[in-house]
Amino acid sequence: MTIRLDDFTVQFDQGFQLSHINWQIEPGQHWVITGTNGAGKSALSAVLAGAGDRLSGSIDNLPERVGVVSFEAQAELIAAELKKDDADILDVISEGTPVREIIFDDCANPETACDLIARFELDYLLDRAFRKLSTGESRKVILIRALASNPDLLVLDEVFEGLDAATLSMLEQYLPTLANRVTMVMVLNRFDQIPEFISHVAYVEHGELLHQVRRNDEKSYAELYQLLHLKTTHLDVPPIDPDTEIPQLDSQQPLVRLNGISIKYGDFTLLDKLDWCIEANQHWQLSGPNGSGKTALLSLITGDHPQCYVNDIVVFGYQRGNGESIWQIKQFIGYVSTALQWEYRVGTSLRNVIISGFYDSIGLYSKCTDKQRQIADQWLALLGMRGRSDQPFNKLSYGDQRLLLIARAMVKHPPLLILDEPCLGLDDMNRQLVLALIEKICAGSETSVIYVNHHPEDCIKGIDNYLALK
Repeated sequence: MTIRLDDFTVQFDQGFQLSHINWQIEPGQHWVITGTNGAGKSALSAVLAGAGDRLSGSIDNLPERVGVVSFEAQAELIAAELKKDDADILDVISEGTPVREIIFDDCANPETACDLIARFELDYLLDRAFRKLSTGESRKVILIRALASNPDLLVLDEVFEGLDAATLSMLEQYLPTLANRVTMVMVLNRFDQIPEFISHVAYVEHGELLHQVRRNDEKSYAELYQLLHLKTTHLDVPPIDPDTEIPQLDSQQPLVRLNGISIKYGDFTLLDKLDWCIEANQHWQLSGPNGSGKTALLSLITGDHPQCYVNDIVVFGYQRGNGESIWQIKQFIGYVSTALQWEYRVGTSLRNVIISGFYDSIGLYSKCTDKQRQIADQWLALLGMRGRSDQPFNKLSYGDQRLLLIARAMVKHPPLLILDEPCLGLDDMNRQLVLALIEKICAGSETSVIYVNHHPEDCIKGIDNYLALK
């Protein structure tokens, strides 16, 4: 029968909630639940074993026999063993329950248990007290108990963790043999560990089930891989190329200072007496409705608005209107917008798109250095596009193009990166990819970011300053 969760909200003892979960597990399907640490992966899998207190919605057709392998189940069994220890009261030494009893008491399928004991080579442990096992050994016992329980559903939470190489290899070969007999739901942090028999992937974030992807949907599966890659890998933002380093700025001075600026068109005033100061290593979110002046305000900073010369504007140490060139200003800025993406229609390779950022060009028309190629490849690795360096840019999806253009803007490590509505026109998956990349940049570079969007509540981790236009 189909396991069905409809608008299901559940709370756990720690105060954590899963909110408004809509999910169906059909017969014959096998799922992996992914997401970042603390996202709610284990909580969602635990719900299938009856955990949590329902607050609203419904959950139907949960099987009676659910085999669970998790660190929580392991901890509960060990805690139960400790409760049996009455040594202090009885003044005797408690040996604890032997492994044989842990496995075979209430065992639905002793034949399977014996087979797995042999596979795991655990015969020598059967008479040892469970509480005296190592973490890896007790993990194997939990596995045998779950697999030998004749379950209708197997919930395997990080089942590969804590196992030695030989046991891991054996389990990777054994699980596919169960795929035709029992539905499996696995929790995994690493995409490269997903077994071939898995048919669907669920992505959880902040207690919400955000994405459900069929394994054979290559486009959506690749996007989900990229999202998890950006969210969970420890790759740093690639370094600057010392041969194309931007001139040093005075660290004691703000990057941008706008003093009482105004933008007027005839009798219409778009912005009036606005002050804004952007310090080095400061990240800002700029929001406001259409027509509120967001793009006009940015063009004062970049020098593209004619009224920048009639306002009191200091950018990167230059007082506007004192003879500085626009290129002296733009060398300190990386800029990404939908308009730039419309202009960037060349068929150059992904690597060359990033390298073109060193030259501020649309396409690459200069011979690049080996160091620049190396840095570009590091950016591709960060984006989850390793191995795609020679693909043509104009054949990419709209979302992947946006990621590449952000990397292009960042490759010189400009003091200021302006992202003008970078999520405009993106579906939810690609939007989250872009936001994840912005988070990575905010956390891992000395570049100040101005992130422009319509919604002040659409916050990005690492951005702590907000300017909302009306």
